[in-house]
Amino acid sequence: MARIELKGVHRVRRKLANGMYRERHYAWRGGPCFWSSDMSFPKHGVEYIAAFSTHAARPTEPRKLTKTVVDQFLDSAEFLSTKPRTQKDYKKWMRRFQEEFSDDPFAMFAEPESRGEVSEWRQQWAHSPKQFDYCGTVVTRFLNWAEDNGKINRHFCHKLPKVYEADRAEIVWTPADVDLFCQAAPEYARRILICACETGLRPGDLAGLNRGHIQATRHGRRLRVRTNKRSTIATIPVSQKLGALLDATPSDRMLILVGDKGQKLDAESASKAVSRWRNRIPELTPEAKGFDLRLYDARGTAATRLLEAGLGLNDIASYMGWSIRYASQVIEHYAVISEDETDRVKRALEAAQKAKNGTKL
Repeated sequence: MARIELKGVHRVRRKLANGMYRERHYAWRGGPCFWSSDMSFPKHGVEYIAAFSTHAARPTEPRKLTKTVVDQFLDSAEFLSTKPRTQKDYKKWMRRFQEEFSDDPFAMFAEPESRGEVSEWRQQWAHSPKQFDYCGTVVTRFLNWAEDNGKINRHFCHKLPKVYEADRAEIVWTPADVDLFCQAAPEYARRILICACETGLRPGDLAGLNRGHIQATRHGRRLRVRTNKRSTIATIPVSQKLGALLDATPSDRMLILVGDKGQKLDAESASKAVSRWRNRIPELTPEAKGFDLRLYDARGTAATRLLEAGLGLNDIASYMGWSIRYASQVIEHYAVISEDETDRVKRALEAAQKAKNGTKL
């Protein structure tokens, strides 16, 4: 079709994941789309003009562009009330979404075809299943917010398909792994891993651990921590190993864990510190182990320690934020791969399961 110039028509050209281009024509900037390059019409200029004419009447209120609604979402109470890490992650993906659909009228997401548009955009991260899935999660939450707040009547991006599947129940730090790490890593990194194995806290909670979380009990000490993810209170008995770590913390320092230069950690820097030194130990590299051993996987080690300390499976599952079945799987696998602890761990697990009086896991 020969290019037809009509006054006021707004054209948006977008490159697709497959390298092809799609062009959409709007009756005006922010107005309705009356033609796109993947539509069967127009075969003749007359049809193109007729399609434009049916959409040319402007509503009394101007239509919002997608970039405007994205900015409104990022300024909303719903967004600003989320945790800093969530805001950082969401903002990154919303800016990408805004860049892609910036000049499109937001009303396009009330059309069934918009689901295909979003799916094609997500294909840029098809090489990374976790990014692909997270991208869809953020977009769906944004559109849900827009629907709830009257920015759009409905949208068609509910339950976007996910491709990432992970079952890390079989990945735990064994005593041998921890010993190898502690022999090679500097003190600050050793303290991070030991604290993770002894407490089961997530990296973000480990980073914020301080003296104010330590409480005396009748028979020793415990940590009382409000977790970041679920805002629930975790009470963790201080083991002998954890007690030695706490006692070795400089008396003039409030934080229990710090970085290599004494700086405050966050979830990412704590995890990277452990991964960085793990990769320098030949026996612990992903190539040698056959999997990527992470700081987060120390939670399985901690779950086993809590079981041995006398906590029931219900307590451990609740504390870890796991199902009882998953907690049992993690602990059973720990017993299998830790040959020196197999009998002791299995006996503790069997006792915990028996205490449930035959309750199905």
